[in-house]
Amino acid sequence: MEKNDRLDLPYEIARKAIHLSSLSIPLIYCHISRDLALTILLPLFAGFFTVDLMKNFISPVSKWYHDTFSSILREHELESRHIQFNGATCIMMSAVFLVFFFPKVIAVACFSMVAVSDTFASIAGKTIGRHRFGKKSMEGSIAFLLSAIIIVLIVPGLDPRIGIVMAVAGTVTEAFVVSIGSYRIDDNLTIPAVSASLGMLLYHLFLPGKIGLLDFCP
Repeated sequence: MEKNDRLDLPYEIARKAIHLSSLSIPLIYCHISRDLALTILLPLFAGFFTVDLMKNFISPVSKWYHDTFSSILREHELESRHIQFNGATCIMMSAVFLVFFFPKVIAVACFSMVAVSDTFASIAGKTIGRHRFGKKSMEGSIAFLLSAIIIVLIVPGLDPRIGIVMAVAGTVTEAFVVSIGSYRIDDNLTIPAVSASLGMLLYHLFLPGKIGLLDFCP
């Protein structure tokens, strides 16, 4: 479990600039098929996953990895007592998960929240966060929620009422650290998993006739 925030603001900004660049994934996915998206994403995920795994067992890879990236890694990502995957690997895993299991519109909305809203939450929490709860701040959560609402309202084809519920679910999920024992589950996985699952549940309950339209970005 992460005990403190080790990243100073410049390193947090650098980390989130990389994070924000993943917005290219849903933007591109809007214009290509699911099969083509998986053809691109699966090898990328395999590459990230392999390096992330090798750093735990192969000394030269571990040295290169830590020399190159340690300044932008969180405390739990530097954990050496057990395998802990970094945010980049988890965000690629999240992309594959969303594209494989959910309709395109839901996947685009949820991944955009991970890329954009999580970035706003981190920067707001780091710069203006004053009211703390646990490891997060009220200001960071508000930044997440406002940006997430904007995202779901502009994603084409997404019912705005369901989108807002998804935004709230993503905000609540981001606000808490989820762990199994000493293993921290990255919020790049929990945010899209919770918001996408809830979105699909609401569509099945209230708008089942529109589910087929979710595979197309207008």
